[in-house]
Amino acid sequence: MRTELHPNSLSPLAAVRNLGILAHVDAGKTTVTERVLFATGTIHKRGEVHDGTTVTDFDPQERDRGITIFAAAVSCAWNGHRVNLIDTPGHVDFADEVERSLRVLDGAIAVFDAVAGVEPQSESVWRQADRHGVPRIAFVNKLDRAGADLDRAVESIRGRLHPVPLVVQLPIGTEDGFTGVVDLVRMRALVWADDGGRAVPGPANGPVNGPATGPANGSVAGPSVQSAAGPVIGPVPEELRAEAERRRRVLEEAVAALHPAALEEFCAPPGRLSAATLAGALRDLTLTGEGVVVLCGSAYRNRGIEPLLDAAVAYLPSPLDVPAVRGTHQGAEQRRAADPEGPFAALAFKVTATATGRLTHVRIYSGTIEKGATVWDPATRRTERVARILRVMADRHLPLDRAVAGDIVAVVGLKSARPGATLCAPDAPLLLEPPVAAEPVVSVAVEARRRTDTDRLAQALARLAEEDPSLVVRADAETGQTVLSGMGELHLEVAVEKIRRDGGPEVTVGRPRVAFRETVVHGVTGFVHRHVHQTGGAGQFAHVVLDVAPLGHEDGFEFRSAVVGGRVPQEYVRAVEAGCRDALAEGPLGGHPVTGLRVTLTDGSTHVKDSSDTAFRTAGRLGLREALRACAMTLLEPVAEVTVTVPEDAVGGVLGDLAARRGRVTGSAAARGGGAVLTATVPLAELFGYATRLRGRTQGRGTFTTRPSGHAPTPPGPVTPQGADR
Repeated sequence: MRTELHPNSLSPLAAVRNLGILAHVDAGKTTVTERVLFATGTIHKRGEVHDGTTVTDFDPQERDRGITIFAAAVSCAWNGHRVNLIDTPGHVDFADEVERSLRVLDGAIAVFDAVAGVEPQSESVWRQADRHGVPRIAFVNKLDRAGADLDRAVESIRGRLHPVPLVVQLPIGTEDGFTGVVDLVRMRALVWADDGGRAVPGPANGPVNGPATGPANGSVAGPSVQSAAGPVIGPVPEELRAEAERRRRVLEEAVAALHPAALEEFCAPPGRLSAATLAGALRDLTLTGEGVVVLCGSAYRNRGIEPLLDAAVAYLPSPLDVPAVRGTHQGAEQRRAADPEGPFAALAFKVTATATGRLTHVRIYSGTIEKGATVWDPATRRTERVARILRVMADRHLPLDRAVAGDIVAVVGLKSARPGATLCAPDAPLLLEPPVAAEPVVSVAVEARRRTDTDRLAQALARLAEEDPSLVVRADAETGQTVLSGMGELHLEVAVEKIRRDGGPEVTVGRPRVAFRETVVHGVTGFVHRHVHQTGGAGQFAHVVLDVAPLGHEDGFEFRSAVVGGRVPQEYVRAVEAGCRDALAEGPLGGHPVTGLRVTLTDGSTHVKDSSDTAFRTAGRLGLREALRACAMTLLEPVAEVTVTVPEDAVGGVLGDLAARRGRVTGSAAARGGGAVLTATVPLAELFGYATRLRGRTQGRGTFTTRPSGHAPTPPGPVTPQGADR
């Protein structure tokens, strides 16, 4: 039954779900989130992305652009459970928002377009969730679109993401005639009234797909402007019964092949799985990641949301179902279980500046925190006081008296905590591993239009970098310019626009520049460097012999020692390695970072008095720097995998434009609904302004997506791409 939870009520941990909504841009994540809030009675009027009225896309830039830019948290109640949802961005430029959100989530709902199937960014966020071990269920959205095909979408999930999809629903109707689903777990039909995307007044149904409860009617507290019309539940339509039985059998066989208890029941007479056994096995397989439950629907037309909520509650983990969080204290590993009575430990994953103050969004892993409590930040070694605790509802906030393990809340009053900071009890210190910020790939020079605004610009940039760790601000030592680096052209556009909209100074922006790297093509052997420095007192002496060779791939650095006979003591070997790593910051071609090489220390010697760690570190740095000048080097530039969807009559022009941008076409396929899908690897520097060019060549009908795919050598000859660093 749908329930309302008081803001200050403390849900049992087993009844908490911390979930993210993940997908490619335009797959319908925000619409799904909006319909979830509507179905749970959290909001009483549905907003639309195209109208700029959704709850989670509340930032003016999100509403103007029609995309999710910032991860937004909301909270709702369903069937006695507290569901904390984070609607994440789908654009590749904002992948760091997804990374930081996944770090604190227990489960996720992956949304796929029923026409497009698995798209490039949905594949990227799936891999991110794999790295964090986040269990998922899948929701194939937009089944009401022309060309929608559940089976084809499921095959793309199987083929590109490689899970075992466990399809638990059969659509009733196709494309515009899609009206409902057959629940293959309970073998019943769920049909929604045709509201054309609008709400139909009437009583709302409670849970319809949970493993332990039947359908029940619930009510929404407070005045209702619109009411969610739940599904009409009935028997499987006669014309679909044979297909439903076949698909139920396929589902049972797939589950039995993966789950021992289900296999035992499946092999015993009558050779079928009960609904309870099947639901329990689906939960187990979801938690272990051995299978992915697949549901379907149309979020825009409000079909399939209630079963999706029931599946999220039934199959995805609570804080009790995930391993205890691991941290360190004084070098020793410690674990903190999700226990409200344990010592307090939380991770800050997002910082935002609002009219109500500086909000630090935290996931509480252990213990309880109350208003006025004192917390310890082990990274900065500072004590901070929590002035207020808030339940976050996108841009609205509900005050709480306290929060417990398993909660995702925002706190006010912390002055120095940054995204990735650990907050813990002062008498039980613990340092949690922070999310890893992505390395920026695009840079622009920014400066205030008026000299008098230079300090204001510096403050605004500092705030940006504080809120978004994937933005890096630095001063160029050669030009004196302030350089802002980020994950892509759109990322930087949004950042600069945010400065303006937040009342910052007028800013001028230089041409985007990409982050080049340098690597070794042909190395050197036996390169000798002696570092001798005398100042009248104790001097410095270090003698090293280095071999430098390509690593075989463009990323990484390896250091080895082949010194024999103790000619260079082990502590000095470590100092040489540290010095070599220092030298990687600036290469000989243009001062870009160096990567993709192996350095071997083959020999050296020491002085009885003048040798030291400092001397050998200096020798390592200067020796490798000189050795690189003797090597054959090449520039590496960031490249992106580009997927372009174009009408048939524009394919030739688009291919020619990609070739002019030094693109290498890697694939071509027919697009669903006509046209072609082209895949190419293109230098990132050549993609600036590509959106405008593509629209012009295709009369606005072409679309493209990109995702970073590492670095590649630049072509021979002078390298002066439009995004060059220098």
